[in-house]
Amino acid sequence: MDAFRSEVRDFLARSLDGGVACPAFGAILPPELHDRARRWQEEMATHGYAGLHWPTEYGGRGLGSEHTAIWFEECARADVAPYLNLQGIILAGEAILRSGTPIQKAEHLPTTLTGETLWCQLFSEPEAGSDLASLRTSAVVDGDRFIVNGQKVWSSNAQFAEMAILMARTDPEAPAHRGITFFLLDMSLAGIEVRPITQMTGDQEFCEVFLTDVEVSEDAVLGGRENGWAVAMNVLIDERGSFGEAGVISLEREIDGLRSHDVGDDAIAADRVADLTGDGRALMALLQRLGADPTMAPAAKLLRTELSVDLHELHASLRGPEAMLAGDATTAMLYSAGMRLAGGTSEIQRNIIAERLLGLPKEPRPRTSGSN
Repeated sequence: MDAFRSEVRDFLARSLDGGVACPAFGAILPPELHDRARRWQEEMATHGYAGLHWPTEYGGRGLGSEHTAIWFEECARADVAPYLNLQGIILAGEAILRSGTPIQKAEHLPTTLTGETLWCQLFSEPEAGSDLASLRTSAVVDGDRFIVNGQKVWSSNAQFAEMAILMARTDPEAPAHRGITFFLLDMSLAGIEVRPITQMTGDQEFCEVFLTDVEVSEDAVLGGRENGWAVAMNVLIDERGSFGEAGVISLEREIDGLRSHDVGDDAIAADRVADLTGDGRALMALLQRLGADPTMAPAAKLLRTELSVDLHELHASLRGPEAMLAGDATTAMLYSAGMRLAGGTSEIQRNIIAERLLGLPKEPRPRTSGSN
């Protein structure tokens, strides 16, 4: 593994020196980095660093998961994006690897690795965000196709995406979790309208997507009809999970940035810096202990999100009046609050931890038609 790590470091160093590497941006691809990130994905694929553990017949290298972990770690150290976007490489890609037919794998995986295909995620709806099982988007069977109608929201990069992973209800009479089917949706189909949403940062990373009588073929179903919930749960585990040591490295960089502030004689500020540094170190130790354990992904996601909000708010506080001006630190503070919603709200993560990890009684939920 040492030889492979050295190989990765050399590649990243050359890519940084040549101005090819795209800076790290987290889980959501910023629109202004769209073109650069696509070129970087193509560069990674050309040199064999895209889909390291994916089978060679689909463009990967057929290596082990430990090689992928090293890639993420070294990208984190170099502060370089490890992939074009999470929705494609991590969510759609891994779902297709797990549940796709040979034809689906051959069609979608190679172009995902090269960056030719950018993916978005069509799960959340205006009235089915955290309660995903209550989604209303319908896919009605019509011969050998489905007619899809509905609305999705908070879809990252949908304005650029060629493909989407879509959850829609194909059996309205089935219990909530059992009537859902998972689709690989071609975003160029007639009847799809994408409307970008302007966030408080001024960016448009998220979109509303309207689906009106969209004709989707049977071969777009991933994992079988009415099996969409099982497919999606694995996708959400991938989304909420961390990359072990890579997450620790990124967190350490944030903590070091906080400690670089000169608080002078401000004892209150110094105390707050010390508190968050301690919290950060404790979380780093926890992430190292958890590794890639998927059952602990909700805890890791919750703690990482809440600490990030606290860190960015303190950064802004230490900058004083300057924090009211536009700039990277101000944007980061505004952006961090949104991560309490993305990938499952902090409230939902707390429910999952309480009910599934600690075994506490389930939160009372009002009965609605179609619910279990």
